[in-house]
Amino acid sequence: MVLSVFNIVANLRAFFELQQIFRLRGRLIYELTKRELLDRYTGQVFGMLWTIGHPLIMIVIYVFIFGFVFRMRIGGSLELPLDYTSYMLAGVIPWLTFSEVIGKSSTVIITNSNVVKQVVFPIEVLPIKSVLASLVTELVLLFLLATYTLIANQTLPWTYAILPILILFQTLAMIGLTYLFSAIGPYFRDLKDFVQIFLSVAFFTLPILYLPAAVPKAIRPLLFANPLSYMIWCFQDVLYFGTFRHPWAWLVFICSSLLLFIFGYRTFRKLKVMFGNVL
Repeated sequence: MVLSVFNIVANLRAFFELQQIFRLRGRLIYELTKRELLDRYTGQVFGMLWTIGHPLIMIVIYVFIFGFVFRMRIGGSLELPLDYTSYMLAGVIPWLTFSEVIGKSSTVIITNSNVVKQVVFPIEVLPIKSVLASLVTELVLLFLLATYTLIANQTLPWTYAILPILILFQTLAMIGLTYLFSAIGPYFRDLKDFVQIFLSVAFFTLPILYLPAAVPKAIRPLLFANPLSYMIWCFQDVLYFGTFRHPWAWLVFICSSLLLFIFGYRTFRKLKVMFGNVL
């Protein structure tokens, strides 16, 4: 069934229902999120440390390769106020969280089929707890980035104050996409492979490891064609530039986050009634 994205009442109801889910199922979401974080590393020596260990190792590798091997050097000017490591981390951190969430989104319902088949279980909480579990890692990494920026550059951009607002819209976008892919996943199980291919390619068409000005003009439109570029530019404004260097990116990202949530949630709500038949 084609969704009417212009149905204002239905769209507003989607946000109201999200608020109701958090209000009525908040305790359940908290417990499921905590369980996912604990179960992920049960029996391992370092346990929960791997929550930040995996992304931290990846970040160190990126910093070493591009900061020391390729000797990328920026910063110290009005256009580029901080060092290259700060620039790169401003994009890598939100990307790692987003890619982790989307990478596992198509299997959320499939991997929880035992509870989905229980009529009384509120399956709407499954995509949410999946997003929140990944968000914990991002918050820790952002704290580490703030600490590094303060030590390395003796300053912290004032735009850090609006970081919670940016994370809110990022979370809405991730919840919307998780609702969408988790709803389609049980019907089209190849989706997870297409998502992994997209994530592998998308990373190199994002302005994370390089400046947009360094990209040849002939292929620069790829940056604007990648919808995730707008999220990266917003995070770079907050974490690196300390000003709204990409105001148009904020407009695109905020609007697309709201639309993604509406479309994803409404799709999930319509398809969930048949999950039991395809699992």
